[in-house]
Order: sequence, then structure tokens, then C-alpha cells
Amino acid sequence: MAGGIFSPLGSYSDLEKANCHPLVCLLCHEPYQHPCLLDCYHNFCASCLRGRASDGRLRCPLCGHPSVVRGGTGLPPVDRLLQFLVDSSADSEEEVQCANCDRCCTKAELDTMYFCNTCGQPLCAPCREETHRARMFARHEIVSLSKRTKDIHKKCPLHEEPYIMFSTEKKSMLCINCFRDMQGESRAHCIDIETAYMQGCQRLDQAVMAVKELQTSTREAIVLLKAMIEEVRNSASEEEAAINSLFSRMQEQLSERKKTLLKAVQSQHEEKEKAFKEQLAHLASLLPTLQVHLVTCSAFLSSANKAEFLDLGYQLMERLQRIVKLPHRLRPAQTSKINSEYRAEFARCLEPLLMLSPRRSMVGSAGGIGPGITGTNMLPGGQCSKTLMVPSCPPTSDKMSTGPMVKKPTMHRYISTKVLLAEGRETPFAEHCRNYENTYRMLQTEIQSLKDQVQELHRDLTKHHSLIKSEIMSEILQKSLQMDVQIAAHYSAVEMMRSVFEEVWEETYQRVANEQEIYEAQLHDLLQLRQENSCLSTITKQIAPYVRSIAKVKERLEPRLQEPQEPKEEQAQMLLKICDN
Repeated sequence: MAGGIFSPLGSYSDLEKANCHPLVCLLCHEPYQHPCLLDCYHNFCASCLRGRASDGRLRCPLCGHPSVVRGGTGLPPVDRLLQFLVDSSADSEEEVQCANCDRCCTKAELDTMYFCNTCGQPLCAPCREETHRARMFARHEIVSLSKRTKDIHKKCPLHEEPYIMFSTEKKSMLCINCFRDMQGESRAHCIDIETAYMQGCQRLDQAVMAVKELQTSTREAIVLLKAMIEEVRNSASEEEAAINSLFSRMQEQLSERKKTLLKAVQSQHEEKEKAFKEQLAHLASLLPTLQVHLVTCSAFLSSANKAEFLDLGYQLMERLQRIVKLPHRLRPAQTSKINSEYRAEFARCLEPLLMLSPRRSMVGSAGGIGPGITGTNMLPGGQCSKTLMVPSCPPTSDKMSTGPMVKKPTMHRYISTKVLLAEGRETPFAEHCRNYENTYRMLQTEIQSLKDQVQELHRDLTKHHSLIKSEIMSEILQKSLQMDVQIAAHYSAVEMMRSVFEEVWEETYQRVANEQEIYEAQLHDLLQLRQENSCLSTITKQIAPYVRSIAKVKERLEPRLQEPQEPKEEQAQMLLKICDN
């Protein structure tokens, strides 16, 4: 049969279904005809493998392992061991006839047949007892039929002499002539046939045990892999069911939250539209009144004489002033922006299903130092207040630097505060701004004083190489720590006012925007002061060891410095030399 018509065995199940007889080819399912051994130790008929080689390589039809083939046939070498087994099997299946009595034995009687290796003839059991028991056959070698020795295995093909020795070095049998032709060193590796046979059987038993262990491990691995394949199949089914279930629940949650958000948007739309229409109606009714009074003024000025003007003019002016002073809502009370925070709402409704960690609250609680400045404060109508950015110099307190923030310059905050206070409105936030400005100026003055002292010390130390007392550094550090405590306390006090101001900020949008901007700038200014103080403390700590070192040098040189007769130039050179060292 041509090998090209057979398809490779694709899986282990195909191999199980195939005929696994050791003398039957897995491709053609027939007894081996010239079996060939591949590099993967799989055997196939030569006719089944013919035509499968490509570029000097032959891929195994069973496992796919490539084997290198040499020669023009494109086939691997013939497996002599398997060929011997095939031939032995063929011989055992042939009909055997006794050479003495010509009796034919059935397959069931083959175990009772004998073979005379000396005569080269098969014998039945009766003939062995009757004929080959004679004295002339005493030296004949009679064995069971299955253990008969073929001529090819009895004599040396080179010298036509029987084999008597076995070389463990060359793994070959030797006749007497082959033994004589060997060198002395090689003869030491020669043993008799019987001893070689016993040693070979022992080594074969060891190899068989190793193969059996590998076979057991292979079967266990196959069982394990089959179980894992089934487990993977079940796991995939469970995962698909979980995905479909979660997706369905997510769709339901998103659908419900979508309806809620649409209702909220519609509610905001109706509320804002109603408020704008009411304000529009008020202004629409105000406009004719203003127009009528303007026309009245124009007509009165053109028709009234001096006496009539002085009699009725002041009454008209008072009426116009009262009209102007009436509370007219000229600016929108809220923004036109409708904000439902749909992204956050959708994420919030999916958190329980996806088991996400709860998000950090955007609005800080009252009384805390830091979280309040990280929050997004909601305004009426969904408007969000601006947030602050922490300055580049890191503060000592982590709580005061949490979250992203937008920088609010101190000058802008100061001008906005002045404008707010100039309006003359007595509100809680205006009173807070007055108190804040006083406290902030005091803290700013203290920080500036410490900053000037540290700058002066740094300048004296680096440029003038002056001697600095260590007590001054300790005082600066102590004041810096005290200022840090005061700034933190004032920050906490300002932060605690957030809830109070948020109630006031709900009145109008424009005022809220302005006041919140000032408020966040105040917090930023405090942060900036604290950061400056932190940098100040860091610089002071860095130069403190140098000050202490110079103070120790000063103590050593103090007797010399007090000598009046020493020239000033020599003193300066001495100090410069000490500083250099």
C-alpha cells in the first residue's frame, strides 16, 4: 500500500481505537512488512512511509516528530529487532510437520513439539522419546520448538564457525577465529555465550522495569490530562454562565439607573425651566413699567414749566428711585447646565456587581485638615466648584496635601477679598474673611521674619564665613515648629467652616463662585505658608551641623581671638584656613 493515502493519527482517542498489536502497523493495520524505526521509536511499514519524506526529513504520522532520512530510498533504517519478532511470529504460525513420522501438528499442539538443533528438524513428542533417546543421538541439542536456533544465529558468516564467545565491548558474538584475530586488550572483554546470555537477561530486566515505570507514569499522566480536559470544559461552561449572568445583571442595573438618571435630568430640566420662566415673566412685566416711566419723564420735562416741575418733579424722582431700589432679579439664579453625574452613577451601580473597592469620597468631612481641599463641592444645579493643586514643595502634613488642586495666587485672593468686603454686605463669609485676613497677616509676618533670619544665616555661613551661634538655630527651629502648629490649627478652623459656608453658597451662583474661589485660595495660601515653613525647617536642619562645627572651632580659637596684639589680617587668614579645612 502507498503511504500517501493514509492520514496521520490525530489524537490519543484515535490511537486507542487503532489496533495496538505490537506486530501490526498503525497505518495499514496489517502485519509489518519491512518495519522501519523512526527517531521517535515508532515503527511503520516501509511501504506506508514511502513518499512521505521531504527535504531529507520524515515526519512521524503518529506524533509528528521529524526524523532524518539518508540515502536515495527516503526511508529510515529497518528495525532488525521488530523484523526478527515478525519472522518468529510467522514461523510459529506455519503448519509444522514432524521430520520422523510426517505427522502434522495443530496450533494447539505446538507447545508439545521439539526441535533438534543438531539435525535441524522438528520432532513430535513420541518421536523424541522413541528415536532421539538412542545412544547415537545423545549429543544432539534438542529444545522446545519455540526456542529453536536458526542457522544464521549459529555460525559466523565470515568464518563459517559456530559462535563460542561474546564481546561486551563490540556487543557481537565471536567464533574461534574471530577471537584469535582480536587484540589482547579486546579479548579481556570477551565472555562465553551462556554468561553473556545471563548478563543480557539481567540488563534487559532492568530496562524493562524502567520502561514499565515510565508506562505507569504515562498512564497516570494520561488519566490526569483527561481529567484536566474535563475540568477545563466544566470550568469554561461555568465561566460562560457566570459571564452571561453578570452581564444580564449589569444590563438590568444599568437600565434601572438609566431610567433614574433620565428622570433626574427631566426633573432638573423642569425645575430650571420653571425658574427661568418665572424670572422671565417678572422681567417682561418690569420692562413696560420702565418704558412708561421713561415716556412720562420725557413728557413731563417737555410740558411742565418751572413751577410745575418744582411741584411734581421731586415726587417723580422719588418714584423712579423706589423703582430702581426694588429687588429685581436681573441675573440668573442658577446655571443652565444640567449635570446628572451619569458616569459616577453608572460606576456606582456596578460596584456591587464587580466587587470594586469603594471610591474615596470627594468631599472632605468637617474638622479634617486635608480631605476638604480635595473634594468637588456641588452647587445648585449640578455645578462643581474648582479644586486646588498642591504646590511643588511638599508639606510636612500628608493630610493637607491630598488630591489634585488648582493654584490660587495670593494676590488674586487678596483683591477678591477686598472687592467682597467693599460691597458692605454683612454676611457670615464676609465676617470670616475679615478675621482670616488678620490671622493670615500675622502668620505671614512671622514666616517672613523666620525666612529673613534663615536667609541671613545662610548668607553669613556661605559668603562671609561668619561664626554663628548654635542657639540661634535652635530658636529658629523652635519657632518654625510653633508656626507649623499654628498654621495647622488655623487650617483646621477654616476647614470646619466649610459646612456653614456651603449653606450660604446655595443662595446665588455668582456669589458662590466668587466666595469659593476666595476660600480655596485661602486654604492654598495656608498650604503655601506651611510649605515655605517646611522648606525653611529643612534648610535650617541642613546647615545646623555646619553651625555646630564652626561653634566648636570658635570655642577652641576664642583665646586667640581675644588677643588684641594679633593683626586683623592674620585673624582673617586663620579663619579662612580653618573653614577650608
